[in-house]
Amino acid sequence: MLKNRRVGLTEVITGCTLWGASGMVAQALLDQDQVPSGWLTGVRLFWAGLLLLVWYALGKGHTVWSIWRQPKLAGQLFLFSFLGMVPSQLTYFLAIYYGNAPTATVLQFLSPLLIILYLAAVHRQWPRRIDVLSIGIALFGTYLLVTNGQLTKLALAPLALFWGLVAGVSSAAYTLLPQRLLAQFDARLVVGWAMLVGSLPFGPTMVTTRLPHLNGVVVGGVAFIVIAGTMLAYLLYLKSLQSLDPATTGMFSAFEPLTATLLTVTVLGTPVTHFEILGGLCILATALLQALPRRTSMAS
Repeated sequence: MLKNRRVGLTEVITGCTLWGASGMVAQALLDQDQVPSGWLTGVRLFWAGLLLLVWYALGKGHTVWSIWRQPKLAGQLFLFSFLGMVPSQLTYFLAIYYGNAPTATVLQFLSPLLIILYLAAVHRQWPRRIDVLSIGIALFGTYLLVTNGQLTKLALAPLALFWGLVAGVSSAAYTLLPQRLLAQFDARLVVGWAMLVGSLPFGPTMVTTRLPHLNGVVVGGVAFIVIAGTMLAYLLYLKSLQSLDPATTGMFSAFEPLTATLLTVTVLGTPVTHFEILGGLCILATALLQALPRRTSMAS
């Protein structure tokens, strides 16, 4: 059991690290208006979903269609796709476009709080003290990372604030909705079909959008977002749900802003401050708290 938990922790940390890296790449593309947010969302969903299904089919063959043979589970897949997968990606890109990646991330990080509150309501139990402590430390650390300790830096355009909050709600739905599907099917199958189905409404946008001049940087950036920031990141994140509870998995999304900050410092040469160092340590502390042995009950 402990080994499975360690595997789950590795999966969610790796997935969220890739998310953080792709967020920085997406901001670079969106800031320069090299790609529209709707087009980028459709492209990443379509190609990442297709690649996951091909990967699965190479080993499992015709069972790639198995999820569609059970109408009830197929309906759950549609719900997961259009209430979790699609909005969690599109609203995050819109929040980046109208604001920036760090502020979009801190708003999206409201999702662990929503997950803990939802599970507490469903199970009619108070959240464990360690969960409340962890989310408090992680939120404080995220705040320090993206504001440098100054509240005024969170001043956002109304649309950035709106889409960031919607991203937080949809990210919570993304974590909670696929539980039953993941219990019966390979994560590649669930994520692959959810992405491919979710890309369908973006078909006209992908076909009709006339993009600015494409160069190696743009193509490489989009490829990174599709493969690392979407296919692998979402797959690893959902696979972690097979070893961890949703509240813990949601908590580790704090590694996304941590990664974005570290990359900004190391890649772009932005100087790091004491507040940012403290914020990073707070986020890492939540990982240590969540890695501690625990009871199966939500209650403390």
